[in-house]
Amino acid sequence: MTEPSSHSRRVEIEYCTQCRWLPRAAWLAQELLTTFETELTELALKPGKGGIFVVRVDDEIVWDRREQGFPEPTAVKQAVRDRVAPGKSLGHSDK
Repeated sequence: MTEPSSHSRRVEIEYCTQCRWLPRAAWLAQELLTTFETELTELALKPGKGGIFVVRVDDEIVWDRREQGFPEPTAVKQAVRDRVAPGKSLGHSDK
């Protein structure tokens, strides 16, 4: 299997351990890994505190719960796609 590009494509989901948001973060991670199995080089779950739930691509915030609410998987997939594979069709997830 070959990588589509030489660029690192790292996704990080930082979630609040105090709020018990690990299951939500893990589920979202599974959705992203399934959708972008050849485009991502790494996906990390990062424990945090204080109500945090932030999704980053290569250190750029693409979703912040404090500003945008909890994400629907489709919205996060679109935000990640726009950064790692702009031409990729998400099938039924695209509007």
